[in-house]
Amino acid sequence: MRVNTDLKKIASLLIFLLISVLISSCSTSPDQGEEQGGGNLPESFAFGRIATKQEIDSIDIDIMPDGHGLPPGSGGVATGDSLFALKCVSCHSGSGPYAKLIGAFGDTVKAKTIGNYWPYATTVFDYIRRTMPFNAPGSLTDDEVYSLTAYLLFKNRIIDSITVLNSSNLATIEMPAKKLFVNDDRKGGKEVR
Repeated sequence: MRVNTDLKKIASLLIFLLISVLISSCSTSPDQGEEQGGGNLPESFAFGRIATKQEIDSIDIDIMPDGHGLPPGSGGVATGDSLFALKCVSCHSGSGPYAKLIGAFGDTVKAKTIGNYWPYATTVFDYIRRTMPFNAPGSLTDDEVYSLTAYLLFKNRIIDSITVLNSSNLATIEMPAKKLFVNDDRKGGKEVR
């Protein structure tokens, strides 16, 4: 019985060593390959192609807190109200987990809302543009996203009902909760864009 247990331990050790050798031989970087006698890696692996600028631009849609990346377009509160009723109310109404979007800074609302928690108006736009509506994320036009953003900022008492949002003025809106966030300005590693 003892011999059988020892054989199992030896087999497990051999398998571990084999896997370790395989992993270490596969994990060399291109410049390590020459140093370790691996030769040069090819420039291409003969599959795929270089993405076009249009393809890259179609997925590079991030909006920075300072407004960099905001697309052309505009939208107001009245249009946003109609759009919200048409495309958003099914998830963001009543008392469900996604209902609480509105709660102004200083209100007694305990939930984190756009008005009492969100630090940048531009990232409200970015979030809606990427993820909404739930059943068809990314399907809203830029004008619809500006309108929905305007409506939500109005409902949270951040802008008035006649404000029309666009790429020029959205970044100038000061969110009430911004002062609660600390900017991560650490240096020394790979900087996040």
